[in-house]
Amino acid sequence: MSKSAKPQFGGRRWQLYVLLAPFLIFFILMTVLPVSASIVLSFFNFDMVSFPRFAGLDNYIRMFLHDDIFPIVLKNTILLAILTGPAGFLLSFVLAWFINEFGPAARTLFSFMFYAPSLAGNAVYIWQILFSSDSYGYVNSVLMSLGLTTEPITWLSNSAYIVPIVVAVQLWSSLGISFLSNLSGLQNVNAELYEAGAIDGIRNRWQELWYITLPGMKHMLLFSAVMQIASAFSISNIITQLAGYPTVGYAADTIVSYLSDVGTVKYEMGYASALSVVLFLLMVATRRITNRLINKTGR
Repeated sequence: MSKSAKPQFGGRRWQLYVLLAPFLIFFILMTVLPVSASIVLSFFNFDMVSFPRFAGLDNYIRMFLHDDIFPIVLKNTILLAILTGPAGFLLSFVLAWFINEFGPAARTLFSFMFYAPSLAGNAVYIWQILFSSDSYGYVNSVLMSLGLTTEPITWLSNSAYIVPIVVAVQLWSSLGISFLSNLSGLQNVNAELYEAGAIDGIRNRWQELWYITLPGMKHMLLFSAVMQIASAFSISNIITQLAGYPTVGYAADTIVSYLSDVGTVKYEMGYASALSVVLFLLMVATRRITNRLINKTGR
């Protein structure tokens, strides 16, 4: 770069700051401040009425040693995250990889079909009708008409069924964004890389996928993984809409649904903040592990 170009960049640096300012302000207000406030408040007892009282580590001691519900919701959170996070990520990529081979018209149609559930927030109620506990529920009606059962099954009130149903509904409703990001990443891989790979000895589609496609769309894979992680660890509304709160024996309740109850019903804001800090640390740890795994593609 010539000497005359440096003053021009330096003179325009303030314009870059101006362009970044809205994002930085939004990020600070919506992420940094809430997370910081939760961390600080987790060391206090606060009931939204009286002035916060410093409690030290009491909320965390209560959480890990005295709260009988926390181990259950922690186990459920990790279990649902494992079942829906990696599965949703892999399923969205496989679908995107498959549909990317179609023509523009078919690709647009299938893209809309897979993204539609993400747009229909109240579509979860369709699953309530499907798995209604009376004989009018579609699943019960079919099973009874086929003679497979003589009485309606209480799908959403039975701990043996509620978790698989929640996993199915979560996968159905969360594929949209990850699917579109993966499809976008696939379409933006440089086609010349495949020609160069064929010259360098790549012989099949699996080698193309591992050495060219995945490294070429690494940033979109990371975005897709982050979205799936956030979705997997924040499962709450689906569970509440399907089975209410709490579910039978807290069989499907997660940290998010539990802290919502603690914070908005019992007004134990300090304890709810401690729960949110634990959830935040789980998400950060999972994010770091995912980042390392994605960075290994192509090696």
